[in-house]
Order: sequence, then C-alpha cells, then structure tokens
Amino acid sequence: MKSVKKPEDTANLQKRRTLLTGGLVAGLAAAALAPAELLAKDAKAAGLKLDRAKWGERNHQQLQALLARNGNSSASYNPKRRPYAVFDWDNTSIMNDTEEALLMYQINTLSFKLTPQEMAAIIRQNVPAGPFAADFKNAAGQSVDLEAICSDIDSDYQYLYENCDKFKGDKKLEEVRETVQFQDFRAKLYYLYEAVNETYGVNVGYPWVIYFFTNMSVAEVQKLAEASNDHNLGLGLVKTKYASPTAQPGKAGVVSTTHFHGIRLCTEIATLMDALQQSGIDVYVSSASLEDVVAVFATTPKYGYNVKREHVLGLRLESANGVFVNQYKAGWPLNWGPGKTEVIKKELVASKGYGPIFVAGDSDGDYDMLRDFADTQLGMIVNRMKKGKIGDLSKLAAEQIPSAAPRFLLQGRNEQTGNWMPSEASLKYGKSDTALLG
Repeated sequence: MKSVKKPEDTANLQKRRTLLTGGLVAGLAAAALAPAELLAKDAKAAGLKLDRAKWGERNHQQLQALLARNGNSSASYNPKRRPYAVFDWDNTSIMNDTEEALLMYQINTLSFKLTPQEMAAIIRQNVPAGPFAADFKNAAGQSVDLEAICSDIDSDYQYLYENCDKFKGDKKLEEVRETVQFQDFRAKLYYLYEAVNETYGVNVGYPWVIYFFTNMSVAEVQKLAEASNDHNLGLGLVKTKYASPTAQPGKAGVVSTTHFHGIRLCTEIATLMDALQQSGIDVYVSSASLEDVVAVFATTPKYGYNVKREHVLGLRLESANGVFVNQYKAGWPLNWGPGKTEVIKKELVASKGYGPIFVAGDSDGDYDMLRDFADTQLGMIVNRMKKGKIGDLSKLAAEQIPSAAPRFLLQGRNEQTGNWMPSEASLKYGKSDTALLG
C-alpha cells in the first residue's frame, strides 16, 4: 500500500531536501522531535518497553507506538483477532544469507548425498542451455556457457566421489581439499549458482540451489544447517574471492566468484519479536530460503528468536520415502517477491481475514509484501542502499522521515561488523562513510 503524500509547507520541503542531500544527522534529530511526545504517550500506555539497543531513535519510537496501539495493553485489543507481524529472514533478521552460507558450507565439507549422475542432472536442471549473462566471462574474457562449466563440475565431482572418504574413497576431506579438483569444484559450482541467478532470475535459481538437499531427510538437512550456522557465526565478515586453478582450466576456462563469509545474529530483531509476542502479537517469518533450513535459525532457542515452527514460511521441496527429491513442492508458490504476498494470503489472510500490521524486509524479494496489505501500519526496510524496487521504496521511506506517521521506516546497519546503527543511514562493507540511499 503506497502512502499518499500530504501538502508540505516550504520549511518542511526544505527539511526533506536537507535529509536527502547530506544533512542526515541534524535532519534526523529534528525530524524525531516532532512526534516524540505523542509516541512516548503511546509507549507509556503500552506498559511494555522495547529494548533500545541500536535502533534508530525515531524507529524505536515508532515501533514502541505500534506495540501500544496493537498490543494486549491496548483497550481495543481483541484476543480473538490477534494481530501479527511478518519478517523476512536473510539480511533482515540476520546479517547475510543462511542459504548461501549453507551452500558454501556444503561445498567446503562435501556434504552431498548425490551420485555423480545425480549431481550432473541437478546442476543442469531447468537451466536453459547457452551462455550466461555478459558479466559472467572467464579470465580470458570469453563467454561461459552452461554445458562447458557443468562438464568441468562433472569431472571434478567424479574425482571427489571416487577419492574422498565422505563418499567411496579413502582420502580424508582435509587432503582432498588441497587438490586442484576440489578447488575447481568449489569455484565453479558457486560461480554457477551466481550465474544462474543473475542470468535467469530467482524463479530458476532459488529452486535450483535447494535441489542439492536431494536424498537427505529433514533431520539431516537441519543438522547440516545448524552446523553451517554455528560455523558461520564464528567467522569474520569477509568477502573472499575464489578462482578456479589455472592448472585445471577445463572447458569453461578459469573463472572466479566472491562469497561473503560470516553470519551475525540481530539482537534488535530478536527482541522486537519477543516484545511483539509478549504483547499478544503473533510473529511469522517469510523467507526465500528452504523453510526447513530457516526454521533451524528461527526456532532453536540458542539463537534467541523463538519463533514457532508452524510460523516459518519458506521454499518447499517434494519428498519421497522420507527424503527430499529434486522437485519443487507442487502447488506451493515460490516464496519471493509476489510469491511472498501470495503465501501470506494463502496461509494467513485466508484463515484470519486480515493482513499483517508490520512487515520487515531488505530486498526486491520483500517489496511486494511490504506494500501489498492495507492492514500494514509499518513496513521496515533494513537499509542496504540497494537499487531496484526496494531502492524506490527506500527513497519513499527517506521522504517520510519528517512524518509523524510514516508508512515505511529505514533502519541502518554497519556491514563491517554486522551490527545495526542507531540511525537510518548504513555503512556498506568496504566503505568508510555512511549513506542514507544508494
């Protein structure tokens, strides 16, 4: 739902321009003062205080007021019509992407239950033949096509399957990881993931990456996801370049790709989820990662989010004989972009009769659910200074900073540390200055 702009006097217009052109700190402080007294009054009525942590001050006030208006301390609260909130997971509820982290962890630990023939089929599944997008060239500047890189991955995986003791061989993983075949496999499989998504979009790429769980049970996938989570929580936040070995050019040639290692928990999201639930407001997660993978993070007590398992919505796979198969769940929407709205309508609105009061997201995949429901009072965007649809929505949120009753909020983040910033502005990885918009 788009907000309708109200007429602004000259002073307010100048204030907004100041905010959008660099007078960020002073402008935000002034904007926060206007609604502060009203918001504080609502917060007092709520009786439940949201932890301040590193929320932007104005965002904290707006969320405190949201709890006051809708929570069980409000005179209008109806326990038979419980309000609810919906959170994206990757790069919203945590720093970085749990599915991408898990793919790299799978590769690095060779955690696959696939024969070479099954691996060969999956890496080609539903991916059009031919060259990838222009950005995906090899070190010699030549285009890379699907069959060339898949042929190289086939050869690498056959060697790993025959030699590593995780499969049929007798060599330890540590020894195998030093081989050119493993290094080629790692670089080219992750390169393929990036190339498929960037060339053909998430409708092809997102189901494709979860097919690597084929032949695993839910319990096996969740054990693997927990191991990946714990491993990545212990890593530094580092962007690492992986290049295939020059000694093993294969048919695709030498290619390189970059992975952003490390994951961070988000205290602010966890405490907001807790405050919502204590206030009688239900919490749901809507993710474009495999539902069973996200559920490990969202529901396991040690991570601190404490979402109910039945409240986690994500991508789903078909299963047979107790294990996953490489087929997307029939009749289940792809939970990204318009698909997130479709799932919310199908699973929540259909049974409750109303939409969420609050939605949080960070990317184009969340754009639709952030704006599609008339019942949504606040949509919060974790500010990654992105372009595209979410960039347009971020600009609207920036324009609404002076408003006493905004429809959208921007929340800043420091990508160097993974922690939030107490402002609307963010610090991008590798940058030295904060910014409000990309």
